Amino acid sequence: MKGFEPEHSFDEDVARTYDDVSLRGDEDAAVEFLAVLAGNRRTLELAIGTGRIALPLAAHGVSVEGIDISGAMVARMRAKPGGAAIPVTIGNFRDVAVEGSYGLVYVVFNTLFNLLTQDDQVRCFQNVAQHLEPGGRFVVEAFVPTFLYRLRDNQYVDAEHVGHGAVRLDVGRHDPVSQTLDESHVSISATGIRLTPIVTRYAWPGELDLMARLAGLRLHGRWGGWNREAFTGESRLHVSVWEKP
Repeated sequence: MKGFEPEHSFDEDVARTYDDVSLRGDEDAAVEFLAVLAGNRRTLELAIGTGRIALPLAAHGVSVEGIDISGAMVARMRAKPGGAAIPVTIGNFRDVAVEGSYGLVYVVFNTLFNLLTQDDQVRCFQNVAQHLEPGGRFVVEAFVPTFLYRLRDNQYVDAEHVGHGAVRLDVGRHDPVSQTLDESHVSISATGIRLTPIVTRYAWPGELDLMARLAGLRLHGRWGGWNREAFTGESRLHVSVWEKP
């Protein structure tokens, strides 16, 4: 997408309304899953954002820290109860520019795919591995690219919401060579048109396993959701856990 920078997807305008569209109803299950893995060990969330997962996880007694590229998103978290107590490093989570080691590092909601090249995704895995203590775990929640089967000429337009006063469309264009999806959510209402663009570079679970292996991690388990549903050919997302020996 010409002129796109990842920061554009999470600026002040997006941060203002992010929680309205990001709450998915799986927060309790995700927090329970992560709390069990974390135990009493130091934990790091990549792309902590507005604290959708980190805040309830911290309320469980887990020592959570974060890294995020968007000061606007982090400011939203800071304004919430308990948000000011969570240490956050501002930066690209590809670099994992933090001090010390962790028992658990996690990234949720397809956010790993906001790294737009395979090299950056590999670099993320390598940096995570360097910051994991022995026996530490890296958790990724991401979609399975099932959208490929509904494309026509490598593009699509979906009606996400059709209401009396507003329409929200999801418009996408796919590049199968780079495995990137240029996407924009288009909101049309009486007040005007609003575009929310985002670019992602997807990877299949097997490709992520290879990235993990290159970083010295091994697959601990993979599920079709936070409730540890079986991962099958019908799964739309996966929760994968890799372990540092």
